[in-house]
Amino acid sequence: MDALTRPTDRSPRQAVHDLRDEVAKIVVGQEGTLSGLVAALLVRGHVLLEGVPGVAKTLLAKTVAAALALEFRRVQFTPDLMPSDVIGQTIYEQRTGEFRFREGPLFTNLLLADEINRTPPKTQAALLEAMEERQVSVDGQSRPLPTPFLVVATQNPIEYEGTYPLPEAQLDRFLFKLVVGYPSAEQEVAVLARHDEGLDPHQLSSVRRVAGAADLEAARLEVDALRVDPIVQAYIVALARATRDSPSLRLGVSPRGATMLLHAAKAWAWLSGRAFVTPDEVKAMAKPTLRHRIQIRPEVELEGVTADAVLDGILATVPVPR
Repeated sequence: MDALTRPTDRSPRQAVHDLRDEVAKIVVGQEGTLSGLVAALLVRGHVLLEGVPGVAKTLLAKTVAAALALEFRRVQFTPDLMPSDVIGQTIYEQRTGEFRFREGPLFTNLLLADEINRTPPKTQAALLEAMEERQVSVDGQSRPLPTPFLVVATQNPIEYEGTYPLPEAQLDRFLFKLVVGYPSAEQEVAVLARHDEGLDPHQLSSVRRVAGAADLEAARLEVDALRVDPIVQAYIVALARATRDSPSLRLGVSPRGATMLLHAAKAWAWLSGRAFVTPDEVKAMAKPTLRHRIQIRPEVELEGVTADAVLDGILATVPVPR
């Protein structure tokens, strides 16, 4: 299927459901993470995946790109990685006697920034403009990135030696922080059965291109068209303000974070087949959208309190509109 065309007899919602079904054939046991990744695509957001090695983070990103017929590139973030290794650089060509810009791996549709917290802040910051403005500035010239453009970054939650924690400005560029857990026992048996049958999930030749960029853009337009009742908007603001007043937090959710929660709730409502957003969608998207935008006070963190626990408490106390 051409990535730039779409069949006229299939709705954008059906195309997105076909995408989820196709990816689920390859990636077993990560339905929640897959749904979050699709929701981010629908509202032009980026995703930070946090999980231990071996839980299919890379496979999930590669399979989504293959099923959408999008260009995929992977960069292993290491301590010696330079910004030019990601963005690209201007080089001199002796044959022509001219300087030209050689694009880096950032110029793609879906970039997997693997172990993003293993590279120094200078290189992490190279992604800021790209993630926010879908362009990069090199030698005083702005260069647009391909459309669509999505960054999927990964980090390991249990290794801290040789890592550089992502600064708040970087974290704020991610729509979601999704925690990738272990599959259930039944799902893990299914994974072993596939390997025992000789199927290599990393060989993506079997992935069908069930949708493309045109399908994704059509779905995005439908999500954009969803309106959110002022009562639900006020509920989102109330949640954000409650984080700023929480005694457990030293940093609450910014207005940008509240805006991101609005967009995430619209995507979730659309994926659920709704023509409007309810408080249920807001609550469902609150933790993945906000957990990386808050900071717990050190004395509270020492007691074992997590960001999700604080958000659970806020969701339980802020009145839900009827």
